[in-house]
Amino acid sequence: MPEPEHADPPLAPDELVSTGGERELLETFLDLYRTVVTRKLSGVDDEQARQRLVPSPTTLAGIAKHLAAVEREWFQTTLAQQPPLPSGDDWSVAADETVADLLADYERACEESRRTAARFGLDDRVPHRRMGQVSLRWIYVHMIEETARHAGHADILREQTDGAVGFDG
Repeated sequence: MPEPEHADPPLAPDELVSTGGERELLETFLDLYRTVVTRKLSGVDDEQARQRLVPSPTTLAGIAKHLAAVEREWFQTTLAQQPPLPSGDDWSVAADETVADLLADYERACEESRRTAARFGLDDRVPHRRMGQVSLRWIYVHMIEETARHAGHADILREQTDGAVGFDG
């Protein structure tokens, strides 16, 4: 009797948009990496999330806090032209901040970003103090790069923490 063929896994979100339009692709890839970051923090306790496993101050908790600040910087301050939030060390996690708090804040920041971006077209441009102007398209590409980069950091930190690897671990 022949071996049964192994079924392919279901298509991932980025695969489902393989023929999608530009905006759908940009939004899907950004959301994919936002989800990866969230998954990397899910299942670790507050102590594990604060653990410094590399020479830099990068921690799982710090990644979530940093990315929430970056979401707000690009989508609220830059795109929506809202006043900047008080700046500080967005990698530093306060003693009373829990993983649940950080994930909830990151998810709120991402949802605010989605609502803000929905009001703009990809070609819409807004002033930027350093570059003169930026388009929503550029913000999306930059945020994909930023979020994917830190998702990779989180993947390594999570593997060092408890051995979990991959998109879901």
